[in-house]
Formats: sequence, structure tokens, C-alpha cells
Amino acid sequence: MSEIVLNAEIRQRVGKRSKLVRNEGKVPGVFYAHGQENVSIEVARLHLDPLIHTSETHIIDLRLQSGEQKKCILRDVQFDPVTDRAVHFDLQGLLENEKLTIDVPIALTGGIPKGVRDGGTLQHIMHKIKVSCLPKDIPEKVEINVAELAINHSIHVKDLQIPNVTVLESPESPVVAVVPPTVLKEAEPGAAAEDALKEPEVVGKGKKVEEGAEEGEAAPKEKEKEEKKK
Repeated sequence: MSEIVLNAEIRQRVGKRSKLVRNEGKVPGVFYAHGQENVSIEVARLHLDPLIHTSETHIIDLRLQSGEQKKCILRDVQFDPVTDRAVHFDLQGLLENEKLTIDVPIALTGGIPKGVRDGGTLQHIMHKIKVSCLPKDIPEKVEINVAELAINHSIHVKDLQIPNVTVLESPESPVVAVVPPTVLKEAEPGAAAEDALKEPEVVGKGKKVEEGAEEGEAAPKEKEKEEKKK
């Protein structure tokens, strides 16, 4: 794994005074490690950005103005919700014989998958995978060749081969898949026309006209009753 040098200064301005650090184009942060005291630091924003905006994992060679050097990784970054700029960061120190848990980026290789060329859609479901390993075994990224991935096929965590690490994700979790194209079901051509030709059902009002009687003429039994009254 490649290393990146990061020059930092010991930060005296802490708490609310951290705003002064940001106004100078720097980002406040903290270095911590098991069995060591936390160290408040500040780093020029331009030097920190390459560590944040990357698709790979790097070991950081932290160099303080006091002359101290510490190996660490970028553990966490907090961003301003409006400007999306980093406002604080955490560096975790690495101990040679102590395993750590880390998220490793997943990169897809192989170009356009076979299933996509056949009309399917690629779904990159898992972009990072959580692993446990020694510092010397931290992978920069996990590459997956999707060139031959066909429609209705997927690659799961259990299919990945990452040497010298313990994967902490569920083996059955999908990482990438190619799904069939979405087809909208259309109504049958003759169905709409047939429905349009059907007459609406009419609910009649009043008495039902008995068989043999004309509309507007009384039914035979009603006629007979009227004659007897006369």
C-alpha cells in the first residue's frame, strides 16, 4: 500500500477557537492511538483534500513540526452541511502488531458488463467493504472484474478473494449485479376499444314494466283493478 506524507502542526486553538483555524484555510483534527495521548493538530486544507477525495485507502505518514512521525489512517471526516468542506478530521494511529477495522473501497473493472450490452442495468450495491487486518495487509482497494457479468447474475461478498484480511460483512450480501431492463406492461390493443363499445348499465327507476306491456301503458293486472273500480 502506498503512503502519503501529511505535514501538520500541533494545534493550540481548541474548542470554539477552532473557527480561527478554519478562517486561515486550515482544518482542525485529532490524532489518537491505543495507549497514546490524543494530539490536537491542524493541517492546510489543500494538503488534506487529496486524502479525502480518493477512491483508495492510504497509510498516512504524519509529520509534526516537532519532528515526530506517526503512521496512521484517515478514520473520520466531518463536513460543513452548506459548503461541503471538511471542518474536522480524525487520524487513527497504526500499531504494527495490532489489527484494525477499516472500510476498503470497491472498484469495478472490465469495462461494460456483458449483461449491460444485452440490455440490462448495472447495479453497484456495495461501494466499500469492512475488513479486519494488520496495518501491513491493508488493501488499497478491492477490484472486481465485471466484464462477463450477465443479466440476472450478481457477485456476493462470499465470492471475493482478499488475501490476509477477515471480511466483516455478511457473506450473502450482494456487491454488484446486472438486472433485466424494466418493461412497462401495455394494455392489449383491442381491450380499450371493446370497453368503449360497451353500453353503460342503466339503473331503472319506478316499477318494472311487465312482459307484454308497452312502455307508458299499465300492466295487465293493474288494468284489471282499475276496471273493477269503475
